[in-house]
Amino acid sequence: MLGFLWLLLALPLAGAVILLAGSMRFSKRTTSVVGVGSVGLALLVALACLVEFLQRPNHEPFQLSLFRWLAAGEFSVDFSLRLDALSAVMVFFVTFVGFLIHVYSVGYMHGESDRGFARYFAYLNLFMFAMLTLVLGANLLVLFVGWEGVGLCSYLLIGYYFTQDWCASAGKKAFIVNRIGDFGFLLAIFLAYKVFGTVDFGQIAQAVEEDPASYAGYLNAIGLLLFVGAVGKSAQLPLYVWLPDAMAGPTPVSALIHAATMVTAGVYMVARTNVIYRHAPEAMLVVAVVGGLTAVFAATIGLAQNDIKKVLAYSTVSQLGYMFLAAGAGAFAAAIFHVFTHAFFKACLFLGSGSVIHALGGEQDMRKMGGLKRHLPTTYWTFLVATLALAGIPVFSGFFSKDEILGRVFAAGMGDLNGYGKVYLALWVLGVVGAFLTAFYMFRAVHMTFSGEFRGTPEQEHHLHEAPPSMAWPLRILGVGSVVVGFVGIGKALTFGADVNLFEHFLHETAPVMDVGHVGLGLEWALILLSVGVAVLGIYLATRFYTGEQAFAVPRSFAERFPRLYQLVANKYYVDELYGATVVAGTLGLSRVSFAFDSKVVDGAVNGTRDVTVGTSFLSGFFDLHVVDGLVNAVAKFYEVASRILRRVQWGLVQGYALIMTFGFLAAMVAAWLLSR
Repeated sequence: MLGFLWLLLALPLAGAVILLAGSMRFSKRTTSVVGVGSVGLALLVALACLVEFLQRPNHEPFQLSLFRWLAAGEFSVDFSLRLDALSAVMVFFVTFVGFLIHVYSVGYMHGESDRGFARYFAYLNLFMFAMLTLVLGANLLVLFVGWEGVGLCSYLLIGYYFTQDWCASAGKKAFIVNRIGDFGFLLAIFLAYKVFGTVDFGQIAQAVEEDPASYAGYLNAIGLLLFVGAVGKSAQLPLYVWLPDAMAGPTPVSALIHAATMVTAGVYMVARTNVIYRHAPEAMLVVAVVGGLTAVFAATIGLAQNDIKKVLAYSTVSQLGYMFLAAGAGAFAAAIFHVFTHAFFKACLFLGSGSVIHALGGEQDMRKMGGLKRHLPTTYWTFLVATLALAGIPVFSGFFSKDEILGRVFAAGMGDLNGYGKVYLALWVLGVVGAFLTAFYMFRAVHMTFSGEFRGTPEQEHHLHEAPPSMAWPLRILGVGSVVVGFVGIGKALTFGADVNLFEHFLHETAPVMDVGHVGLGLEWALILLSVGVAVLGIYLATRFYTGEQAFAVPRSFAERFPRLYQLVANKYYVDELYGATVVAGTLGLSRVSFAFDSKVVDGAVNGTRDVTVGTSFLSGFFDLHVVDGLVNAVAKFYEVASRILRRVQWGLVQGYALIMTFGFLAAMVAAWLLSR
């Protein structure tokens, strides 16, 4: 079945092509069958390939070359696919969660026109094709094709409602910000080829492992340039600003971007190239620092957001920070484990928010919600389960992956990883603070949405209804996944030293965990209790502040007492405004200066040259007309006059000509006689 790995790409691509070609004629039923069916078949192919892969000795990687893609001199690249432990994990949850999001979309988008419905599913299918290309690419160039593909699809889907200016602007913002990161990624590809003579992942890894010292001068540069691309794609400081605005697209799109596809691409790419980072300590430290700072920074913004999707968006930015924090501490398997668990509970949260928005007729402001628990029980319980997972409460999936990350970062600090132990300990503190903030703002969202009395309009309350089956069943499945998937990665502390971490063992060859030192079992349990304790504290405070008779009293009092601080956080630290006043205004100002230079200087020079040319051509024309043509015409006039005189000696009588010839002959004879004397 592995020989049919290409079907994973072909099926969603075929679905997208069919839907785009037939969008004018397809009914919603036909569109649903094609759009959902193509991804469902891809899921079945993925499962069949994974079953066969698991049967390979030591999970040996499988590589399939489809065709020779590029060839120029000694440079050649095949369009190749690679299935190993790392890509197997990604393929599984991308197809599984992606399929559930497609099913959910059938109910959520039912109000669209037939053409809009087909266009939406075509873009969604194309998104799946691009992400699977990215995940299965056997070299940097194929990965980059998928990388740019998910960027294109995010632009199309974020700006799906393109007739609304703010949606179109959000799509353009995502596209442009990602181009900044992609420039760094391209430079990394060029440098990697210059250094290694190849862009194939397997060959690069082999070269570095065999002789890391000979590449030491380049690995930090390659790692940092790759991370620039990851910062843009996975929305880290300072390029995170596009992701909250991505909420302009339909809610299932938000789930697909945040949970199963685009934003996880940067983490995957860092894990895929982990051999470079393991031998590039400065680059790895940068990854950890950016991840740790982003985790806390985004979490603080989530404290004061009132748009339910914006809260989840900043939560995603924060959780991506945790993933990079793990990778920067050498725990690449832990980073991917959090990607894996996050896919389930974050998809559940976004689809749950979509169910709320669907029930309220498009309302997203949590201040106009409340009391929805009794109206939307399925949505409430699945949303609550996913929130507990995100908060890191024991037995829920997020607890296992978050605990693994914090434990690995603490171990990196205690083991003085690459001589930066104090930095990693500081980052661990940031991680613990982020855990508290995450629990607080997520349960703030739960209580503002589902607890208390309904704060919307009577018309909205009258039309409240639970999600239809096509939306409810994906929520239930993802809710169950938010509980059970964490058990594949149980750490040693939780089993009192027994090594049963199946996830880490599975990824050992492709995304290993660096041995940075060990922490005693007692200390590990203390760290676990601390992280759980701060999460419970965050839940307790959120419940205290946003439920009961005094609900909202404390937050309102805090906002009134510290208005500037509240406005600073509520307005996202004015980062967008700062970018608007500097980068955007600077770019626009430069473009205006460039336009002025072009119109005044460049065009002035061109127009001046034109005027000089026109002037000289006038003089040239005058000289040609009156001097050159005058001389020519004068010669012609001379010959005309002369011809009038000469033609009078030619009157056409032969006798006359003979007489003249006779007199001429006699005159010549006389002249000759005279000269001879």
